[in-house]
Amino acid sequence: MSRRAYRGVALAALIFLVVQVGALALVPTFFEQGYQTVEDPTDPTNSLLYIGAIIVMTAFMLAAFKYDLDQLIRLVIVFTSGLLAWYVFAALIPSTLVAVGLSAAVALALLVYPEWYVIDAAGTLMGAGAAALFGISFGLLPAIVLLSVLAIYDAISVYKTKHMLDLAEGVMDLRIPVVLVIPTTLSYSILGDDFASDANEVGDGENATDGGEPAEAADAETADAEATDADDSDPADRDAFFIGLGDAVMPTVMVASGAFFSEAPSLGFGVLPALNLPALLAMVGTFAGFSGLMWAVMKGRAHAGLPLLNGGAIGGYLVGSVVAGVPLVSALGLAPYL
Repeated sequence: MSRRAYRGVALAALIFLVVQVGALALVPTFFEQGYQTVEDPTDPTNSLLYIGAIIVMTAFMLAAFKYDLDQLIRLVIVFTSGLLAWYVFAALIPSTLVAVGLSAAVALALLVYPEWYVIDAAGTLMGAGAAALFGISFGLLPAIVLLSVLAIYDAISVYKTKHMLDLAEGVMDLRIPVVLVIPTTLSYSILGDDFASDANEVGDGENATDGGEPAEAADAETADAEATDADDSDPADRDAFFIGLGDAVMPTVMVASGAFFSEAPSLGFGVLPALNLPALLAMVGTFAGFSGLMWAVMKGRAHAGLPLLNGGAIGGYLVGSVVAGVPLVSALGLAPYL
């Protein structure tokens, strides 16, 4: 890869790391604040309900793009960004007024000046908050079910039905933190007038990662895809590539769930009291998958992201559980059913 490509990959890795560390830091506080969203976090049907919600939301967004309701989608996502930012700020800042003000500032910045660093900052904040919320709400078995099914769904939506490509094509025009924008040069701007008009075929709309210029590619929440009519230039030399926010959030759910629900003891890090060996190796596994994903993206090949990322997170978590002395049955969350 070129030096520019290495810079981009390093920035993407840093964002993933901040999302994961941020989620781990938020887990205890979110639980103390009563943010757990389900009555029984060990119930695996919670995962099926969430997967159903993703499918419904995907259908809604595709319909909205078809009937020129793009701005409605943008407003919904910006509002969601502000709401998740409020969850984070309210948990960390004693003053409600300050927390509300900062959350409103996040939403306003996305509306007024959605440059790549504004999008990435908002996406990182959203990702850490969402992963922590899901982490304390999805027990070990539900988290494993959720990540496994989404990985399969991601692969089908990218390689088979390709409907996520249509979703991503619509999302890229909106400049919202459903995608993380990874520039490979400091002079890059996502605000160019030709960004939307030149976007041809893009990555999928759920969790995609793509190595391309704005004229060629990207994604939104669940895969990693390359533009099919890209030019002949080396993908590693492009100005930016795009990673679906879901690619950062979903494996982090396993990290947060492992930290919160595993019976493995804490590693004793003061700033991350929830961190244990299963969670740590889930992070390592995520970055193993991330490395493979970035290698594929820089080769200019289309790939679904979650099979690699979620698979790495689950595998790392299970290895960490075994090393920590947690029985595999307990690590899988199956003990209550046996």
